[in-house]
Amino acid sequence: MNRRTFLGGVLVVSAPIALPASSEAAGEFAPNVFVRLDDRGRVTATVPKPDSGQGVRTMVALLVAEELAVGLDDVRLEQAHGDTERFGQQGVGSSFSARQLTEPIRTAAATARCLLVAAAAKRWGVPVAECTARDGMVRHGRRALRYRSLVRDAAALDPATVPVTLTPREQWRLLGRSHAGRVDAKAIVTGKARYGIDTRPAGALVAVILRPQWIGAVVDTVDDSAARAVPGVVAVTTLAPVTEGQGGVAVIARSMPEALRGREALRVTWRGGTPDADSRVWLAELESALPAVPTAPGPVAFEAVYRLPLLAHAPMEPMNSTAHLTATGLTVWTPTQDPGSLRTVLAGQLALDPANVRVEPTLTGGAFGRRIDFDPVLEAIACSRAAGAPVSVLWTRDDDMRHDSYRPMSVHRLSAVVDASGVPTWRAHGIATWPLTVLPFFENPDIVKYNGDHFPYSVPGKLDVALRPAPLRTGFWRAVYAGHFQYAEENFLSALGQRAGLDQVDLRRRLLPADSRLRRALDAAAARAGSVRPGFSRGVACHDDYGSVIAVIADSSEGRVRRVTAAVDVGPALHLSGVRAQVEGAVMDAVSTVSGAQITVRDGRVVQSSFRDYAWARIDRAPDIDVVIVPSDAPIGGLGELAYPPAAAAIASATGQTVTGMPVGVEVG
Repeated sequence: MNRRTFLGGVLVVSAPIALPASSEAAGEFAPNVFVRLDDRGRVTATVPKPDSGQGVRTMVALLVAEELAVGLDDVRLEQAHGDTERFGQQGVGSSFSARQLTEPIRTAAATARCLLVAAAAKRWGVPVAECTARDGMVRHGRRALRYRSLVRDAAALDPATVPVTLTPREQWRLLGRSHAGRVDAKAIVTGKARYGIDTRPAGALVAVILRPQWIGAVVDTVDDSAARAVPGVVAVTTLAPVTEGQGGVAVIARSMPEALRGREALRVTWRGGTPDADSRVWLAELESALPAVPTAPGPVAFEAVYRLPLLAHAPMEPMNSTAHLTATGLTVWTPTQDPGSLRTVLAGQLALDPANVRVEPTLTGGAFGRRIDFDPVLEAIACSRAAGAPVSVLWTRDDDMRHDSYRPMSVHRLSAVVDASGVPTWRAHGIATWPLTVLPFFENPDIVKYNGDHFPYSVPGKLDVALRPAPLRTGFWRAVYAGHFQYAEENFLSALGQRAGLDQVDLRRRLLPADSRLRRALDAAAARAGSVRPGFSRGVACHDDYGSVIAVIADSSEGRVRRVTAAVDVGPALHLSGVRAQVEGAVMDAVSTVSGAQITVRDGRVVQSSFRDYAWARIDRAPDIDVVIVPSDAPIGGLGELAYPPAAAAIASATGQTVTGMPVGVEVG
């Protein structure tokens, strides 16, 4: 398995999604599970993966509209429930969605189009080759039949007898050409879109949880008498760690305010864990665990150490889940990054037939890796069991910030040998960090290295990873370990260039093959960014990952990043505004983490509790962001996580300060 088929540690499924057949209802033509038409001409596309803000729903709509030769507004969307046998691999992570869905969805829509054309040709008694599909109609000369009049005829054809052809790229009308926004943008901005936090099935109760008061603590004693006396409180239940989420005491009530009042009335004592935990101590322990510096082939010209903090996901929609467990089955409504795997896991844990487990993924207000975890779902199931009713578990912002699965801390030591001009000829990179507790195989340093090592330059050297046990929950965070590795490596390369008085773009050009995609992207970014303006400092960084490449140039003045230019090659750019949006979002994550956001632990507790003290960038800190989409014939690549590592490195370097870690100019830990 090569790096490109490694799904960021989530789940590895490199096989393409199949196109299972779907039975037709009366007056409906459904040649597969992804596309169907009814006899009123309505086109419905089933979206097999959840949308966590990366635009999967819009991409599916574009793919279907393109291949079915209809308008984008003519495609209605339905979100698939969790069912890997029916819909294939449903996880979103490691920027795999476009790569996994493009050909299956195109083929599904093209199959429908070809069957409709064949049905029209058969009715007219003419060769299929003489017929064309356009604007929801099949045409032959001056004759035309709307799709709705062909639905029954197309449904009667044997798909195996009709050749399926995809629309050539040069004939695309929408893909790679349309600047359409998100198909659900209006519903989102008008408040009509329904997120997990909005979900309330009939008779649903609401639960909030008093969570462990320090890291690793478990419930010792519970006095819930005052909580049960609060009007509206229905039940109080103690949750077991791991099997029922993160543990704690849940208060189940008829409304959120009543549940919160019940939680305030609880009297709980705690035991175990690490009440004296301190993230500064953890950072020092990691630094002492750095691998030994290997023997260099010549004099080491420069060495630097970089320290990176804990980071929270902090999605705009806090964690939540709704569940209804009955004697015969389970239904879950939840914002999740993997409804198919969630269904499989729940069926196994509860010893239920998968046919009796239904997972309905809701629209997600941000994920960034956090919603790969199932802990809110387990909490909702435990609460539903206790209450004998559907229950929505809602996390407060404080809950979300202080009980996350955090991006691990890491410490990096880099060394280099350089030639007479100051260009590196050998490098060493030692990393000390923690595994991801959400997946056991990340306890293997080789997996961490495999996930994080994307050094794109022609400089030989050695990279070593040392893992220490994670002292708290850790999980996937946008770009996973590449965000650590590339930040240190690009800032180190920039420091080498500054010491030698080298232009940062020219230095990287000298270390990249002349005909490489990444060098072309770097040249495109440099051409768009132009020369450095007086009073500005500049940072440059590159990244090659997910089958895509990107070069980022950041310009700063007076301690603030003012402009970011990013040139990206993702192969065919299917959704142009979507490409720009993904880069822009990653740049803002980079601005935030470089300028001040970090999670710290004191006295066993996470200090930060909201955006008040978790210093995420406000809109007035947003730079001008210019995204250059580089034309490419490469295969479709991923994008959702691609821009964060180089954007963070370029912005840090552009500050003009000596970079020793993240955030810049702030004590780490």
